Amino acid sequence: MNPLSSPLLTDLYQLTMIQAYVEKGLNARASFEFFARSLPEQRSFLVACGLESCIQFLECMRFTDSELDYLSRSGRFSPATIRYLGDLRFSGDVYAMPEGSICFADEPLIRIEAPIGEAQLVETRLINLIQYQTLVASKAARCVLAADGRATLIDFGLRRAHGAEAGLLAARASYIAGFIGTSTVLADALFGIPIFGTMAHSFIQAHDSEQDAFIDFCLANPNNTTLLIDTYDTLAGARTVVEVSRTLASQGIRVQRVRLDSGDFLALSREVRQILDRGGCQDIQIFVSGNMDEFSIRDLLDAGAPVDGFGVGTKLITSADAPYLECAYKLTEYAGRARMKTSTGKVSLPGRKQIFRAHHEGRMAGDTITLMDDPHGAHPLLVPVMIGGKRLAPPRTLADIARATQDQLAALPVELRRLEPPSAPYPVRVSAALESLRQATAHALAGVS
Repeated sequence: MNPLSSPLLTDLYQLTMIQAYVEKGLNARASFEFFARSLPEQRSFLVACGLESCIQFLECMRFTDSELDYLSRSGRFSPATIRYLGDLRFSGDVYAMPEGSICFADEPLIRIEAPIGEAQLVETRLINLIQYQTLVASKAARCVLAADGRATLIDFGLRRAHGAEAGLLAARASYIAGFIGTSTVLADALFGIPIFGTMAHSFIQAHDSEQDAFIDFCLANPNNTTLLIDTYDTLAGARTVVEVSRTLASQGIRVQRVRLDSGDFLALSREVRQILDRGGCQDIQIFVSGNMDEFSIRDLLDAGAPVDGFGVGTKLITSADAPYLECAYKLTEYAGRARMKTSTGKVSLPGRKQIFRAHHEGRMAGDTITLMDDPHGAHPLLVPVMIGGKRLAPPRTLADIARATQDQLAALPVELRRLEPPSAPYPVRVSAALESLRQATAHALAGVS
């Protein structure tokens, strides 16, 4: 059993509802949509991410014999339910925003149309996959906007991730958002994401001198010569790099960069730059890591810190300032009838929806949420990606997705490119047709308990 691909990686109530559906013969076609009810206080937009993970899950979703045996032995499920689950394969349609799309509150990122048992079962895993990757991609995009082309960014977060899968998917999400690579080796093996690495302080400490450590590392890794200089005295470490670079140059090895991982990065980067330049090492870059986020990146670069790249870890991979989305996966249609939730604070919009985006002079100007069959004339955001349980196209390359994401970020209104909240949120309106359906559906539900 692969625990990450198992349909048992779900909430119990998905299976107990399926049992009730089976016993009552409820298996009409349903439509569910995943959306964020609101944006986190620190976000003015989100970057949709995780669709490919969802498609792969849906393509392979099936219960193994051992999983069915487990469910049968649990005593919770009837033989009819076990037979239903044994035959279950995802046969539905999927409409979604392409990965890298900019999105906002109430806008469906993905819609599942399938017999209700299938559409219900996948809820937990789809939320799990989309919410996390969207959180990280959105955080990474803010870091990219903060750097604004002045420095490169690398994901350094695996060791602080909340689990191995999170670390791996965060490498993918941050690359989509504009990072140039990751320190996670498996991300290269699986996704082809460029990997970068330096050295730990322990490597320096294991040597009798910093100079010996630098030389040994570069001789062993002549094409990966980033030297960590803050184990002891950072400025002394920079002077040692100047000496070492001359020794290594005679052997055809070039020191590429130095890394700062602690201290006053603004002051240290300036002093290190001066030491390197005076020593004839103008081509050695300065790389900074250590609790970086979009604000520290922006503040250092705006202050003129001569930093060429950043390793971003803990605060990226945990989306530290906004660690969750207030999101939902809600039934919007069943058996051809619109459905909605009307509870206080959690009202949902009924019907199968489309989102249309308007642009003005190359910038996003406003979105309209409307019904699938309501022609609007602007650019539709939801596109079909699976029909009848089969994907419509091979997976897009990460490079293509990353380029498309940069195009999306470039089209953001100027106010949304800033890290602080805009004076007014991006305009997202509900169409007259959708509002009419909402009122009609609410009226029909009045008094239902």
